[in-house]
Amino acid sequence: MYLLNTSIVITEPYFNFTSIQESMNEILFEEYQFQSALRINTGSLGAHHYFHMKPSELCCLVVDSGFSFTHVVPYCRSKKLKEGIRRLNVGGKLLTNHLKEIISYRQLHVMDETYVINQVKEDVCYVSQQFYKDMEIAQMKGEENTLMRDYVLPDFSSIKKGFCKPREEMVLSGKYKTGEQILRLANERFAVPEMLFHPSDIGIQEMGIPEAIVHSVQSLPEEMQPHFYQNIVLTGGNSLFSGYRERLEAELRSLVPAHLPVSVFLPENPVCYSWEGGKLLAHSPDYEEMVVMREDYEENGHIVCEEKFDI
Repeated sequence: MYLLNTSIVITEPYFNFTSIQESMNEILFEEYQFQSALRINTGSLGAHHYFHMKPSELCCLVVDSGFSFTHVVPYCRSKKLKEGIRRLNVGGKLLTNHLKEIISYRQLHVMDETYVINQVKEDVCYVSQQFYKDMEIAQMKGEENTLMRDYVLPDFSSIKKGFCKPREEMVLSGKYKTGEQILRLANERFAVPEMLFHPSDIGIQEMGIPEAIVHSVQSLPEEMQPHFYQNIVLTGGNSLFSGYRERLEAELRSLVPAHLPVSVFLPENPVCYSWEGGKLLAHSPDYEEMVVMREDYEENGHIVCEEKFDI
């Protein structure tokens, strides 16, 4: 009953199935009895945050690369342009699973250790600026291989969380006296995040993020295109890979016509960027206009939500 005077903002995927949207309405209004609700896409909250930060801008392109998918969504005056939405079935889950397979094949059987390998990915992986050059360095022996890292796996008794050994403490032979369990990573560090840019490397027949951005922008009116290239916003957990923004900007620069400037913005906290947008939205004067009230839903049913929410 304590939710009777509460409003909720809840996110859902783009083009969500009608049956799921209706179930969501029923759960929010009939089971939990919220006073009012707003169902919205994550990107819309991210775009709201961006427009709040830069009120002079009219357009932005949200690139949301998360756990399961990567979405590229153009927004103009806070409205998403549906014809420009692109989805890639590449996300953090795929990267972690691929890293598990590589390590299981080369070193240790870790197929059941999703949590640990996810931590390894977050701690040591990065996006390479020059893939083939890094590949050559990763094949070198001994001191010359500046990319090699030893990762100490947790044993959950004395080592609660895995960590990367500092370069000066590494034993190049790989034989440690301390009895810790070690993963030695070289080309895995950058070959795994490379899938965001070239999914075809592991047989996924899809375009990478830079191509998807260009594909999305080219489907929009020509006079709007320069504005989108200048306002690309990165959100989602994969944006935290070191070198991700620089590589994306460099690849876009080579794909976009030379006379159009390209600017890629990486927020300080890309994971919570949309949540912060939701916080701003909840305090904005337009919020009351966007929500559906419980009384309204009880009177008119699902149709009122369909009209109000732009999913």
